Amino acid sequence: MPREPEPAPSPRSRCASSDLADFDVSELDIDAAIAACEGDARATIRALLVAYAMLERDMSLRASAGFMRRPARPRRPAG
Repeated sequence: MPREPEPAPSPRSRCASSDLADFDVSELDIDAAIAACEGDARATIRALLVAYAMLERDMSLRASAGFMRRPARPRRPAG
């Protein structure tokens, strides 16, 4: 008998509540983001994803080139 596929986990279930506790985003913040995109939820998500990608790019550009190219070395035992 074939097994039924498991439902995909919801985005909220992928993030532990302890991970989300570090970020204070209020309902007013969410409403402001949606209002900035004239109530269009897809445009809001697109804007947030673009902002996230820009932050990632900025962080990668700020990392030193030596750090980015250097392979990880095993640690030597202390003593």
